Amino acid sequence: MQKIELLSPARDIETGMAAINYGAEAVYLGAARFGAREAAGNSMNEIEQLARYAHKYWAKVYVTVNTLLYDEELAEAEKLIQQIYQAGADALIIQDAGLLELDLPPIALFASTQMHNHTPERVAFLEQVGFQRVILARELSLDQIREIRAATRIELETFIHGSLCISYSGQCYMSYALGKRSGNRGQCAQPCRRAYSLVGCDGRTIVSQRYLLSLRDLNLSKAIPDLIDAGICSFKVEGRLKDIYYVKNVVAHYRQLIDIALDERGRQASASGIVHHDFTPDPYKTFNRNYSSYFLNGRGYAIASTDTPKSTGEPLGKVVSVNSRSFVLEPSAPEIHPGDGLCFMAQDNELSGTIINRVEGRSIFPESMIELYPGLQVYRNHDHFFTNQLDKSQSERKIRLQFQLNKSSAGLCLTAMDEDGNQASFSLKMELASAKQIENAAMTIERQLSKLGDTEFECSRADLIFDPIPFLPVSTINALRRGVVEKLALERQHNRPILEGGVIKNNVPYPAKKLTFEGNVLNQRAVDFYHRHAVEEIEPAAEAGLDLYGRKVMTTRYCLRYQLNACPQKTEPQQKLPEPLSLVDEQGNQFPLRFNCVACVMEIYYQHNAIKTR
Repeated sequence: MQKIELLSPARDIETGMAAINYGAEAVYLGAARFGAREAAGNSMNEIEQLARYAHKYWAKVYVTVNTLLYDEELAEAEKLIQQIYQAGADALIIQDAGLLELDLPPIALFASTQMHNHTPERVAFLEQVGFQRVILARELSLDQIREIRAATRIELETFIHGSLCISYSGQCYMSYALGKRSGNRGQCAQPCRRAYSLVGCDGRTIVSQRYLLSLRDLNLSKAIPDLIDAGICSFKVEGRLKDIYYVKNVVAHYRQLIDIALDERGRQASASGIVHHDFTPDPYKTFNRNYSSYFLNGRGYAIASTDTPKSTGEPLGKVVSVNSRSFVLEPSAPEIHPGDGLCFMAQDNELSGTIINRVEGRSIFPESMIELYPGLQVYRNHDHFFTNQLDKSQSERKIRLQFQLNKSSAGLCLTAMDEDGNQASFSLKMELASAKQIENAAMTIERQLSKLGDTEFECSRADLIFDPIPFLPVSTINALRRGVVEKLALERQHNRPILEGGVIKNNVPYPAKKLTFEGNVLNQRAVDFYHRHAVEEIEPAAEAGLDLYGRKVMTTRYCLRYQLNACPQKTEPQQKLPEPLSLVDEQGNQFPLRFNCVACVMEIYYQHNAIKTR
């Protein structure tokens, strides 16, 4: 049975190390170029340092090279991948199939979710051409995940937390259509987080200037056991641009949930060590737009965040009363602290907020009283006390080991065995004499052996195989401990599980004979790859300079008709909309909508001429 991995984002080396300390079995980060988060790159030296730290715990480091590449960039990408391999990275996350035609090192390959991994046929194909893992589309239900697991043996990774792309990943061309900033090149301008009006065929505005494409964030806290049972081996937290506070809190939260699920199933985590947290994690206390389980359990209403694309944070309750300088929340509201940031929807229907200056009993004195009134729902998007807790937090990860101290032919031998079964011994020559105070001598030996300081180890047991117990100077005990711990660390390094990788060159048929621009084929090597796998017709990727006027720029399972209670597939839709419908942005750009009810998806097209609405 596969071991289970909690996978954390790492914006930089400091965040990556924190992720390991707070419970992640692996981290993923970008290299200096060609990552899908252009602003989150790291040098080879930083990747090497992080890999060295992670490997002490048998944790892993995955590096993203998951953008589409132009022909002239392939040589640089090939060189970069060689450097990533030499730096000690455990796997490479890629999107561009052209990379499979290059001379790659034997590094494990993970298929980015940007490759639109949403069917058993696509996942099985990726397995056959050499990928070791597939990162599944976020839109999949539990039943769809089970179908993929039943049809394949490849490792399956899924997102469990963080921001959601409204489009199928890798299939969004809206940012490129509007301003030539391609999400598939790591440059997404996030048009899904902008305000739109929904306009009917008669020109009537149905919804005016709301964030109609902005989704809530993903939170699958309640689904961890089901996902393990469905065959997921890696649980991924989104957020390579998020700060260290987000990583500490969210990783600690899921560490606790996964450990419970593993204990119940007799399963193991994929890295070593037990994590000691010195705070209580709470995902509502870091960046979030409210949460949903997206489509994991089928289609539901509560997946959009149409009032605001910004973080609202933790719901506190409603305002009960207001006076000139303070207000009072419901008695059930959590404790508020000076320095907290509160937010709420103002009367102009936009997110507003204020800072708390002081609290006296139940009376809360904010920096500004503007827009506050009885009945207003209030949220806390900055918890000053909690952030200070995270800032001072000293959570750590420790590998449990057992000591056994024996006589040797020349004196003493200390053996250490860690939780993974690695073992090392260290001996010292010396004359032994019985201790006069047996209990004190034994306590001293055990106490000194347990002083593992800032090493990655902690002592869970120390057996003294002596009769009688000898007297040992503290310096001798310390020397034995240091010697055996150094040898054990080397033994762990020697025995560390290594991911095997490598492209499998074959001509297994791709599950389609024709690729439109949505196939994301941008370079000749990608053309060669798909031709070798029996694809007969290939349209170049949008980033080749394709004019997207009148063409589909997004496919999403999120449906505005369903959101507005106007789905014709429902037994009793509450309203009928004047179709066809269009979204119109603040610049007047029009995006006609089409509804593919057979596939249960919404398609967004681009029509860049400005229109007037009424």
